[in-house]
Amino acid sequence: MMNARRLRPVDLARLAGVSTQQIRNYEDAGILPPAARTASGYRVFEEVHRRALLAYRTLMKGYGPVTATRIMRTVHEGDVSGALAVVDATHAALHEERVSLHAASEALEVLAGQPPAPLPRSGGLRVGEVAALLGVRPSALRVWEAAGLLAPRRERGTGYRVYDPADVRDARFVQTLRRSHYLLGQIRPVLDELRREGSTEALRAAIAARGEALAGRTREMLEGAGALHDYLGVVSPVSAAGTTTGSTAGGPGPSPT
Repeated sequence: MMNARRLRPVDLARLAGVSTQQIRNYEDAGILPPAARTASGYRVFEEVHRRALLAYRTLMKGYGPVTATRIMRTVHEGDVSGALAVVDATHAALHEERVSLHAASEALEVLAGQPPAPLPRSGGLRVGEVAALLGVRPSALRVWEAAGLLAPRRERGTGYRVYDPADVRDARFVQTLRRSHYLLGQIRPVLDELRREGSTEALRAAIAARGEALAGRTREMLEGAGALHDYLGVVSPVSAAGTTTGSTAGGPGPSPT
């Protein structure tokens, strides 16, 4: 571990724009490596703690606080390979989001401009038949209906839902967008516009905006991964595993700072 001038909790707090208590919390959570203690129990931070803090704060922008904490804690437990596995898994999840977004774009072009496909039988389908056709639960169709995304007619006398070709097409559209993690509230205005004018511009705009957001997050994750790489270059396996160094190291008792 790098040794340099000693730093106080307030020095790190000012660097990150957080409270001194937050710095203590970071150490307790394993985000920072264990600090040496004076004989009176005061924490003594060094350059490596400053580097760890900067790495965490940079990771947090792209990976989020939960994942960034897990990465740093795993490093300080001496499991660098495990920390890198978390990084890999997060990038893989982002890739899946991109795949889903591409699928939504394709679904827009394929589904929105098509006329309703013929149904397996005339007279419309019941909710269970539509659910089986799409591979979803009947409850999902009811939820989409309650959200105003679907409006199947009711059979006279029985009150059963009957899905006509247009209803099935809309259900397919909703299913595709839900797989791409669109919220119900985001889907409704798009469906309304498609039904009203046959326009796909609203959804195209949403897809473009999400693509830009994913690109921004990718850049932030690359920045965070770079900061982690730099930090791994200065933290040694021994200190990453939690060994305190320096003549001021004291017992692990409570610290007044």
